[in-house]
Amino acid sequence: MALGYIFIIGLVTLFSFFLLGVMQEGQDIKSVEAVLEEEVEMDSITIPKNSYLYDKNGRMISEVTNQENRRYVTYNDIPQRVKEAFLSTEDQQFFDHNGVDMTAVTRALVVNAKADTIEEGASTITQQVVRNLYLSHEQSYNRKLSEVLYSYQLEKDHSKEEILEYYINSIYFQNGIYGFETASQSYFNKSSKELSLAEIAFLAAIPANPEHYDPLTNKENTKLRQEWVLTKMQETGAISEDEKKQAIDEEIHITFSNKTDLYPHYTFYIENELKQLVASQEGYQKRIENAEEDDEKEKIERQLNNRLNEIWKSGIHIETSLHPDIQEHVVAAANQELANIKAEGAAVVIDHATHRIVAMSGGQQYQKYDFHRAFQAFRQPGSAIKPLLVYGPHLEETEASIATQVSSDLFCHNGYCPSNARGGFYGNVTLETAFAQSYNTSALRLFDQTGLHTSFSYLEKFDFKQIQSEDHHYAAALGGFSNGVTPFELTDSYTVFSNQGEYTPSRGIQAVKDEEGNVLYEWEDEPKQLWQKETNQKLRQMMRSVITRGTAQAANIEGEEWRGKTGTTNSYHDLWFIGYGDRYTAGVWIGKDKPASLEHVRSTSPHLSLWKRIVSEIPD
Repeated sequence: MALGYIFIIGLVTLFSFFLLGVMQEGQDIKSVEAVLEEEVEMDSITIPKNSYLYDKNGRMISEVTNQENRRYVTYNDIPQRVKEAFLSTEDQQFFDHNGVDMTAVTRALVVNAKADTIEEGASTITQQVVRNLYLSHEQSYNRKLSEVLYSYQLEKDHSKEEILEYYINSIYFQNGIYGFETASQSYFNKSSKELSLAEIAFLAAIPANPEHYDPLTNKENTKLRQEWVLTKMQETGAISEDEKKQAIDEEIHITFSNKTDLYPHYTFYIENELKQLVASQEGYQKRIENAEEDDEKEKIERQLNNRLNEIWKSGIHIETSLHPDIQEHVVAAANQELANIKAEGAAVVIDHATHRIVAMSGGQQYQKYDFHRAFQAFRQPGSAIKPLLVYGPHLEETEASIATQVSSDLFCHNGYCPSNARGGFYGNVTLETAFAQSYNTSALRLFDQTGLHTSFSYLEKFDFKQIQSEDHHYAAALGGFSNGVTPFELTDSYTVFSNQGEYTPSRGIQAVKDEEGNVLYEWEDEPKQLWQKETNQKLRQMMRSVITRGTAQAANIEGEEWRGKTGTTNSYHDLWFIGYGDRYTAGVWIGKDKPASLEHVRSTSPHLSLWKRIVSEIPD
């Protein structure tokens, strides 16, 4: 009896243990819907979209794709005939089922059982959307089961219209083309709203097997499939027998065109400027500047790049300041001039009244994403830095006149004894003459009088990215920096002379908007007053003398009052000229990517020739 009680107590204990376990498991049991909602974010579907860049007139100049070339269109903008073509061929019961067509599934199981392999998929449009967005295209029953479960959940979270919209925008049309609208623009060079019934059915034939029905290489196959699509549309009542016959008889003319990218010199810069804009407005730039370790900076940089990818995929619209006529003119001029001297170079044109970048050249015969010399080439500016670092600060601090005398004789500081360009010394000359003739010894004397620290305090107000504390030495007065400046940076800094001594950064981006036209990002630059109007006017007078009787006489244009400053580095590795008129500031740099002497072309002044050609023929 005692043994029996012990046995009963043991059983009760064991039962209690299992009961508690079962109760605990019961608490952890979740429905399929709950598991799917936890594992897959299906309530907000994001399909990568193309982004677009526009010129100053609102004309689209570039499509930016992120892995998938897709022009996304909403349900209401999809032509009815396009919807009918896919409903007739892919899922005739689409508006009646809950994501899975059981009749089609049963039929597919029978066919596959007989063939002892997967011959038929029986996928609804919902299942195809799930496969495109969440799953792989693996042919297995495991993937098929997952597809069914996901489809059930997708139908709960989204309307039929939304699912059909996702489908028509996500299907693949070969040659890197995603979505029906992209296919229409790529293969027929027109909107889907302009397509005929025959063209709609022709495109609708491709996704079933994009490689087999590739319209560029297998047009006959596509045509046969098109006739089948039209037959299905006629069987479902979407079109009449006569419409079907007319569509079959219509000849298909393909006019293939790749995505738009009209001005690569400019659009690549805009993509770079967007990164700066996002970094500035979302705090990444300050975080990078405040980071103490390189690893931390690299981590923030990766986060910024990931954020940019998200923004590009969202389908943004960027309004730019590009002036298409000026851009074409600048690129043509640069290509011709640079080819003549077998050198590289860059040119930038800025509307200094509005602080907008209207044109730029990244180099001879530039291809997008190559090294862009206008904003990626950091070069020694030579004497082109003098008005910003030497003369501007000196005139502002001393209130000297342009007629004030300064010696052009030898000047040394701690063993640094540069000479003038032609090796001569000319005694006392006016500031205007010293500037116009670009005497190095005079510039160093003025730099010394103003003070190194004071002079650099003016330069720091500009956007020179790679001028650092290590550059605070006397050679900088003549353009000697560790890394240098870019042609864009130097041209941008010269806009101060056309704005009464006030500097505002020049931008290419006017606004970044979403698909609904809401502004996401735009620059909010505040102007900085560098020096008084009187100082600025003196600088303008001296820069006029550079062209009329100084180092840039070859750039003089009769009847026009352009002003500017030349710059030449040691051994003629770099040739610069930055000049401005009533409306535009234009900068030109000529050199070689691997610094080498250009002395063999120095006598022809190619930098002045290119600059003069740009500004004298600049379109209105």
